[in-house]
Order: sequence, then structure tokens, then C-alpha cells
Amino acid sequence: MPELALTDGEVQLLESRLRERRQQIGVELGGLAQTLVEVRAARGAESVDDEHDPEGPTLSSEWSRIHGVHGELAASAHAVDAALERLATARYGLCARCDLPIGFARLEARPEATLCIACARAGER
Repeated sequence: MPELALTDGEVQLLESRLRERRQQIGVELGGLAQTLVEVRAARGAESVDDEHDPEGPTLSSEWSRIHGVHGELAASAHAVDAALERLATARYGLCARCDLPIGFARLEARPEATLCIACARAGER
């Protein structure tokens, strides 16, 4: 059964969730950026010898971990920004592959989704 187009109320709810998520990601990215600066500064300090410290992760491994999380958040921010752009151009809620409505249930679970469930499943094969 084909999905129905979103109602105005559903669009407003999803837009609100996208904006909240984007704000949350921005806060998290800001915190991680500061942490990256601090780790970078600690890595540059000549008095720091964490490679031989048996008490926890090295600065290098901490840098790698934080950098990875930062990259994941940046990708999420990009996906949310793209969804907000689709909202602004009235393309939100339409599948990027088949151009049919994605459906409220899927968008409620993943507001940044670009594919309907059928196309997403077809891509997994």
C-alpha cells in the first residue's frame, strides 16, 4: 500500500524535531571542538609522556576517538541540514529514488531519511 503524503501538522512536527536535533548536534560539535583543541594542546606539550602511562588511553587514541565522533556528528549535521533544505523547497517527505511519499512513520523514526522504506530495503540487497 503506497504511503500518504504528509499533512501540514506532520510536516510541522518533523520540522521541529529536525531543528531541535540540529541545535543539539551544534552543541555537541562545539563541545567536541573544544575537547579536540585541548587534546591537541596536550599532545604538543613537551612535558606530556602519555605513551608510557598505564592509567588509561593515550592522547593519540583519545584524539582518534574524539575525531571519529566529531566526523559522525558532522555527517549527521549535514543530513539534518539537507532535510531542512528539502523542507524549504517542498521536496521533504518524497523519496529521492522513486519520488513517492516516504511516509510519516519512517520520517518520525528518521526525520532526515531520503528514501522510502521500499527503496531503502532494495538498496540493502
